[in-house]
Amino acid sequence: MKPPESTLLDSWLWDKHSPTAHCWHLIVRRELNSPGTLKFSLSNASAKTSMTKLAQMQAQRFWIERAFQDAKSHIGMAQYQARQWPSWHRHMALVMMAMLFMLQARLKHIDTHPLLSCYDIQILLATTLPDRRSSQEEVMRQLRTRHEKRQALIEAANRRSKRNSLI
Repeated sequence: MKPPESTLLDSWLWDKHSPTAHCWHLIVRRELNSPGTLKFSLSNASAKTSMTKLAQMQAQRFWIERAFQDAKSHIGMAQYQARQWPSWHRHMALVMMAMLFMLQARLKHIDTHPLLSCYDIQILLATTLPDRRSSQEEVMRQLRTRHEKRQALIEAANRRSKRNSLI
């Protein structure tokens, strides 16, 4: 697979507080499957850093944002009422441990359930821990239905991508 096109430009920025401007790299990256989409980033990486490395780092941003979205939606990262830093730190530590648990569960079951998500694990835990609201068969039926829908969306996106690459 061909890497996305990237351009690296040196940009001098002055923050109005420093005596001089500082050199930053402006990274402009075009997605292969969406040629009209451009991604822009500023980096203060060393001049020796390759353009490929900077483009890879920019592309990883999606996965970092996705992890935060899962943490906020399914683990309670955004649901805290801390009044002091120590309690906030404890809450974030618990959230990170829960994220680690979910990651390990997803990796453990990747062969049998490759589309297992944090939401799936949340539902499985909610229905198998003492407060059982549904039968195990119903939970597994719902999980299969979600995975079938995800697989259909993945296949549709792949078909669109192939169709757009032919144009």
